[in-house]
Amino acid sequence: MLNIAVIGAGRIGHVHARTIAGHPQADLALVCDPVGDAAEKLASQYDGARSAKDAEEAFADPQVDAVIIGSPTPLHIPHLLAAAKAGKAVLCEKPIALDMADVEAARTDLDAISTPVMFGFNRRFDPSFAAVRAAVEAGRIGALEQLTVISRDPAAPPIEYVTVSGGIFRDMTIHDFDTARFFLGDITEVHAVGQNLDPAIEEAGDFDAAVVTLRAASGAVATIINNRHCASGYDQRLEASGHDGALFAENIRPTTVRLSNAEVTDAQEPYLDFFLERYADAYRLELSAFIEAVEAGTTPPTGIGDAVAALRLAEAATRSAMTGEVVRLGS
Repeated sequence: MLNIAVIGAGRIGHVHARTIAGHPQADLALVCDPVGDAAEKLASQYDGARSAKDAEEAFADPQVDAVIIGSPTPLHIPHLLAAAKAGKAVLCEKPIALDMADVEAARTDLDAISTPVMFGFNRRFDPSFAAVRAAVEAGRIGALEQLTVISRDPAAPPIEYVTVSGGIFRDMTIHDFDTARFFLGDITEVHAVGQNLDPAIEEAGDFDAAVVTLRAASGAVATIINNRHCASGYDQRLEASGHDGALFAENIRPTTVRLSNAEVTDAQEPYLDFFLERYADAYRLELSAFIEAVEAGTTPPTGIGDAVAALRLAEAATRSAMTGEVVRLGS
């Protein structure tokens, strides 16, 4: 059993706590959060879990083998470094930071980490997306030429969150940047178009929708379509088109039941409501991959390099959307 502490008792902390509690090889040992009684409330839902306000208690606790960092983004690097210094394995949520300058300032310390560190790009572990990628790798559609990733949220987050999120490209699209790299490898060119259809989000200095085009070193192109609201629910799709065929990962619904009558034909249930439901399997498989790497002493499948590359793409997309220019990246 891997004894795990969760740092941050917000929405993502709840996701990880539930995932740990349901995993046969993990035990939720501690929840840390400085705000009010958030840690105590979350820990009380799980037998044996303790709570603390200070994350330092997780780093100092000899009974804690690993930490999952779900604290606010500006604390990701400090918490990551503190956990690693204490000899704890780390699973850190994205993004690694809000600014590449923060990464560069900590580069020496980050490079010196010897404990296992994994980043929470959970969509690599989604069964459907992973199956498409495996089929691409197996040559089922020949050389991959185009990748399309569609990610639309059912509703925008509160403006209070938007103002501190780092913007749509760091907060939302960053998952899709990692997905593009997962399929295509190095990205050399970024062109982004941001949309302001929601006055409140525009006033907060962010975009509520965006379309991004990425060119890979191989010549393949990825198109990412994002929107912070979608009337039909949580829209999560992926298409990989190659020389010899195409692969499609469609939206997930609670059941496969379809209704036909005098009013509708092949009507289905709405998409799964949000990431908590849609990516439940992905979070479980992500945790399994983390535990396996820690116990086997192997390199986790998503590391600091992946997190830095995704943030670099997010910064390039932000620049492109603001200026209208194509941003070219080194390999």
